[in-house]
Amino acid sequence: MRRITRRTGLFASLLLPLIAAGSAVPAQSSDPVDRDTRILSIGGSVTEIVHALGAGDLLVARDSTSSYPASVTDLPDVGYMRALSPEGVLSVDPDLILAEADAGPPEAIDVLEAAGIPMVTIPDAMDRAGLLAKVEAVGAALDLEEEAEALSQEIGARLDAALERAETDTPARVLFVLSSENGRIMASGTGTAADGIIALAGATNAVTAFAGYKTLTDEAVAEAAPDVVLMMEGRGGHGSDDAVLKLPAFAGTPAARDGAIVRMDGLLLLGFGPRTPEAVERLSDAIAQVRGDDG
Repeated sequence: MRRITRRTGLFASLLLPLIAAGSAVPAQSSDPVDRDTRILSIGGSVTEIVHALGAGDLLVARDSTSSYPASVTDLPDVGYMRALSPEGVLSVDPDLILAEADAGPPEAIDVLEAAGIPMVTIPDAMDRAGLLAKVEAVGAALDLEEEAEALSQEIGARLDAALERAETDTPARVLFVLSSENGRIMASGTGTAADGIIALAGATNAVTAFAGYKTLTDEAVAEAAPDVVLMMEGRGGHGSDDAVLKLPAFAGTPAARDGAIVRMDGLLLLGFGPRTPEAVERLSDAIAQVRGDDG
């Protein structure tokens, strides 16, 4: 079996743009990654995919967003994926780093590349195609293409069933609130994982005037007129459901009128990993429940 070493850094750097762009890489006959390879996974969904491919035992460390499966929390934590310390990463002596596309900061990535550690960037995913491409990219990095193809097909089938179940003639207007700290509503526009999961769940993003995340005025929230407020559990400085919906920004909105608020685990909801079909099912069911939709 082939062992990935730091000497393969040049090959990894050449392969990286192809993977990031989703380009086809000619199939090569090779054994799966050596079972002694030390892998650092940066990004919760990447960590989940590594486990789903049967390579979880190769992980020697993870970042703070990697919390599933529960066993990964026993691994050393190199910090938040967007605020990595080169020293912390180097201290776990990885042979290979698998990182989500927004890992950083750039200066830290430069130091790690200069150290000669092979690093593969896994593309972001915000829809069905992106999710399956992410699985295949991790499989390619680990020489587990066949396993990745099987996992991709399984996820695709489960997701298609969830999408069919989520179809509705009256899609809810959903506002994803990243933070409501001090009564200020920071919400998702387009081009985010939140926007993507809302669409997969058969709903409509209540805010489409901008991309990314922005703090909204009370008037902008009222104009968005969300039917449902969606938030992550345990993050964003949120109070109780009642306290959130009583904020001035939500006064007069359908969500406040109906008490329609949904909270979900952040990694499950936004990770776009192997559990995304479950996330779609749970979100679409929760939206229907808080709207009083029996269908």
